[in-house]
Amino acid sequence: MSEILAPLALLKNPAVSPLFISRLVSSAGVGFGQLALAWGVMDLGCGPAALSMVMACKAAPAILMVLTGIAGDRFRRHYVLVAAESLATLAWLGLGACFLTRTTSLPLLCGLAVLSGVATAMFLPTIRGIVADLLTESSRPAGNAVINQTESIGLLIGLATSGVVVSTVGAGWAAAARGALCAVSAVLLSLLTTARQDHGSGMLQDLRAGWSQFAAHRWVWTMALQFTALIIAVACFTDVIGPMYMKDGHGGARAWGVVAACEAFGALAGALVGARLKTSKPALVATTLPASAAIPMILMWGGVPWMVIGLAIFVPGICQAAYYVLWTTALQEHFARAVLVRVNSWSIVGSYLLTPFVLVAVGPLIEKIGSQNAALIAGLLVLAAAWVALLSVRSVVSAGVSAAGPRQTEPMPS
Repeated sequence: MSEILAPLALLKNPAVSPLFISRLVSSAGVGFGQLALAWGVMDLGCGPAALSMVMACKAAPAILMVLTGIAGDRFRRHYVLVAAESLATLAWLGLGACFLTRTTSLPLLCGLAVLSGVATAMFLPTIRGIVADLLTESSRPAGNAVINQTESIGLLIGLATSGVVVSTVGAGWAAAARGALCAVSAVLLSLLTTARQDHGSGMLQDLRAGWSQFAAHRWVWTMALQFTALIIAVACFTDVIGPMYMKDGHGGARAWGVVAACEAFGALAGALVGARLKTSKPALVATTLPASAAIPMILMWGGVPWMVIGLAIFVPGICQAAYYVLWTTALQEHFARAVLVRVNSWSIVGSYLLTPFVLVAVGPLIEKIGSQNAALIAGLLVLAAAWVALLSVRSVVSAGVSAAGPRQTEPMPS
């Protein structure tokens, strides 16, 4: 037990503890926002199509990740994170005001959702790279695990609390709470110290350098394609399918908050396991873990009570957290810090780029086939992606080729 809890000793390190506290606070805000946006839009009288449009606008700025990846490798990374949290503060305080006044329009909601999406596009690639700045190589698996743990605890708190807040005082206050928590996170992140990378080349050369490193490693782009399918399915399930299913007589906002909190609780346990997980074939192990996300989707198709979905979603919570630790640590170990954020951005941009289009389509699809059948389609997509990715990565390992490729110990040229 002491070995499993060993990563928590990093919380005593003043050089990185503000990062972990920030992830706790900000993730609690994400929990508030997850329910606030869906129920806020629906409480304004909008149906599945309008809800899908707002969620798509929130995901649309993902294309900017390839550019924000350059920013994360050029500037001090904690500055980029502070800027992202500041944008999120403005977006969510604005959404809170819209829901509270109930006099807003769909274009305004979409515009604020876009602003929130820009913040996400700035944040996601950089948060995966900053651990390499703050910790030594031997401490990075523990650092990645603690980030996942604090995010899971924050989500657990936010989701469990937001269900009560949304169902009692309204989605507007939950959205405002997310804005306030993002502001606190920005202050905490400003306490960090990271180095600025030296770059003598232009942005286009930086972009090409990141792409060339990403494309040169089969294990990276194969798992990135699987991640794309996973994110699309989970986003549809979490943002539209699940809320519509719950609103249609299956428990409402409070029940959906509990279900989502169960996943976060599973992720907390999964991060503890992932920090200590030792395997000779990490790519193969990591490739199989996301398949568990199909479990609650298929159960929802079966029309089971929300309590059963809540218990079942604990399993993918564990698996996805362990996956995050394995995947992120592998990238940090095999790519130089100077190119790390750009490789991260290329690995996730596809998923967030395609998600808006799928979200736009899933609303009308639900109106035609129902939320339960839509949940089945999402589950089958997850399983198919895991099977194809496993075959590809397994063929690399079976051929005697390192799934991780050659390790880079020197800074990569831009």
